[in-house]
Amino acid sequence: MMKIALVFSSKAGMAAAVASRIEETGLEDDEPPSSDFLAECDSEETIQAVAAALRTKHDVILVESDLEAYLTLRAERPDLVFNMSERLFGPNRESHIPAVCEILGFPYTGSDPMTLSLCLDKSRAKEILSFHKIATPPFWTVEPGDPVPGEVALPAIVKPLYEGSSKGIKDNAVVETRADLVDRVGEVFALYEEPAIIESFLDGREFTVGVLGTYPRLEILPIVEIDHALLPPGARPIYSYEAKWIWDTPDKPLPIFVCPARLSPELSGKIEGLVAAACRVLRLRDWGRIDVRLDAAGEPNILEVNPLPGVLPNPEDNSCLPKSARTAGYSYEDLILRVVDEAWSRAGRSRGGRA
Repeated sequence: MMKIALVFSSKAGMAAAVASRIEETGLEDDEPPSSDFLAECDSEETIQAVAAALRTKHDVILVESDLEAYLTLRAERPDLVFNMSERLFGPNRESHIPAVCEILGFPYTGSDPMTLSLCLDKSRAKEILSFHKIATPPFWTVEPGDPVPGEVALPAIVKPLYEGSSKGIKDNAVVETRADLVDRVGEVFALYEEPAIIESFLDGREFTVGVLGTYPRLEILPIVEIDHALLPPGARPIYSYEAKWIWDTPDKPLPIFVCPARLSPELSGKIEGLVAAACRVLRLRDWGRIDVRLDAAGEPNILEVNPLPGVLPNPEDNSCLPKSARTAGYSYEDLILRVVDEAWSRAGRSRGGRA
């Protein structure tokens, strides 16, 4: 039995941190700029579900990823940190807690600070994928104040550069005219105060693929397809913020997910090979989820790489990593404990033996 610190970014805790920041700075424009500001943060239900899974085998302490987290971890000295922390500000926010763990010398679950930062910055991740000739849609990055490049091919999709959980990817994110493209880029600048990334829009089938372990000891879970035909009438064929958080509710789940996806062996093999290659070059560890879409030729492309995947506990929440894990025969408890085992085994290998 280990002492595990579960470090999270709760919606309530991060809202309190923002309020404290505003009070300390006295700056009214420090108010959250968008209605989806806390979308990446965990609900109390998810935090307690993960804690309950961990407590079946370990002692658990709960640690909010606020400004006291470093002091709490230093005082508690856990054997392992189970990291779910998203935090709120800046392109490196998902790397804050792993960096603290490295400073303090504590093993932790999941990818290291560099991988977390690279994957959150969509352009940096895509640059690495492109260098290694791993298929990803053509893209352009636009800094605030810069003009939109004239060579952007339409239709395109516009996203904030370093957000997750479909933040900023609204139903209007797909654009077909130059005017709409410029408007959407300006909207990203105004709401998120960060660069925008523009991608050529691929209109083929869309999938998300969960992984457990670390390359080459990688388990690719059953592939989930997102069936756009089952979105509300008139919706764009994308897994938008509305599709994830507004139209899809626990009392009325959207029936858009197919797991396992209905795929030919050839296409399944191509997707799995692409996912494994992305995990290898971006050095994902322990767990992750990779979004994939087919291009006009039916070839899979990496859309985004998520080294810190969501783990909403209830099946009706349609959280895709738990969904694919259940299809593979894992219970929710099994999934969480598998991540612990992966991290602890990895920590033991790096030290020449189990700690």
